Amino acid sequence: MNCPFCGHYESKVVDSRPTDEGQSIRRRRECITCTKRFTTYEKVEEIPLMIIKKSGAREQFNRNKILKGIIKSCEKRPVALSDIEKTAHEIEKQLYNSMEKEITTEFIGQLVMEHMKKLDEVAYVRFASVYREFKDINTFMGELRKLLNEKTE
Repeated sequence: MNCPFCGHYESKVVDSRPTDEGQSIRRRRECITCTKRFTTYEKVEEIPLMIIKKSGAREQFNRNKILKGIIKSCEKRPVALSDIEKTAHEIEKQLYNSMEKEITTEFIGQLVMEHMKKLDEVAYVRFASVYREFKDINTFMGELRKLLNEKTE
C-alpha cells in the first residue's frame, strides 16, 4: 500500500478492526519512511452484479442508487438513517445471495418495496408511487387499499 503523503510502498499496520458488520476491515497504517498515519479498508472482492434496465440496457449494480431512493422516500419521516442503511444492506445481501449474475430492475423494485413496507408505510407508498409510475389518483388509491387489506389480514 503506497503512502498517500510520500508515496513510499512500505507501511506497518498499527490497528485493525472490523467495520460494516464484519463486511470489511479498517486498518490504521503508518508509513515506514515519513511516519505519517493513514487509514485503509479491506473488503472481499465481489462478483459484479449486472442490472437489466427496462430499456434492456445493462449496468453494474450500484448500492448507492437503492440507498438514495430509500432516503428520498423516507424524507421527513421518523426513520433513522441507521435503519435505512441496514435496509439497503439487507437488500444488497439478498441480491448477491440470489447467485444470479443479472437481475432485472423489476425484481429489485419489488424487493425494495417489500423492505419499505416493513420500514415505514408512508415511505413505502412514496417509493411505490415513483417505482410503479402512478398515472392517476385511482392507481394510487388502489395501492393504498392493498396496503390496508394486508394490514387487516
